[in-house]
Amino acid sequence: MRGREAEERNPGALPPDFVELPDSSTCTTLRERLSAYLHSLDQENAPVLERLRERAVNSNVPVIRREMESFLRVLLRMKNPGRILEIGTGTGYSTLFLASETAEEAGITSIENYPARILAARENLMESPYAGKIRLLEGDAALILPDLPGHFDFIFLDAAKGQYIRYLPELMRLLEEGGILVSDNVLQDGTILESRFALKRRERTIHRRMREYLFALTHTEGLVTSIVPIGDGAAVTVKVGSGAGGARTE
Repeated sequence: MRGREAEERNPGALPPDFVELPDSSTCTTLRERLSAYLHSLDQENAPVLERLRERAVNSNVPVIRREMESFLRVLLRMKNPGRILEIGTGTGYSTLFLASETAEEAGITSIENYPARILAARENLMESPYAGKIRLLEGDAALILPDLPGHFDFIFLDAAKGQYIRYLPELMRLLEEGGILVSDNVLQDGTILESRFALKRRERTIHRRMREYLFALTHTEGLVTSIVPIGDGAAVTVKVGSGAGGARTE
C-alpha cells in the first residue's frame, strides 16, 4: 500500500515505513536523526499542551523535550503517584503535562522563583482543565522546601542546575520511601564530561555542582540511581531506605 493510500484509509496513521524523516542534509548527527524518528512515533498531547508548546517554541521559552515527555509518561503510569512535587514551574508546561498524565485525585505542588514565569504560569494553569489539582508556590525553592510538610511519592526537578545539590537534602526528606526523584538536564549538553578547565570561567561552578550532585545521587546510602542519556540527560532516583543521606562506605 502506498503512503498516500494508507493515509486516506486511516488518516493520521501512516505505517512506520512511510513516516517522513529529516535526511542527513538537515540532521547532521545520528543522534539528531534518531531523535527525529522517535518524535515521529509520539502521539500528540492534550490540545491545551500542544498549544502551549507551540507558543513556548515560538517565544524561545524552554520546555521539556518530547523524548523526556515519553520517559516521564512511562514512569508516571508505573508509579501512579498521588502527591507530586515539581521544582521549576517555568510557564506551566511541564506542570500541566504532569497533571494530564496522573489520576484526577492526584495533587501537584509546583515551585517557581521568577516573577515573569510565575505570571505566565498562573495564566496557563487557570486556562487549563487541571487547575484544581495544582498548587503554585512562589519563591526560592531553597527557602520553601524546608517548610513543606508531609511527603511526596514523585518529585520532578527541572530548575537552576547549579542549585540541585543545594536542594538535595530537603528533597530526600520530602521524598517518601519508594518514591521517585527525576532530575532533568543533568548532562549539560555533554559538558559534564569535560574538565572544568576546558570550560569558560562562568560555567565552572555549575559544572562542579552538577558533578557533586550526580555523585551524591549515586553514592548515597538508601538511594538507587540510574542516569539516562535521554534529552539532555535525566537522573532517576528511587529512595529505598528511610535513612537516605549518608555516603556509602563500601
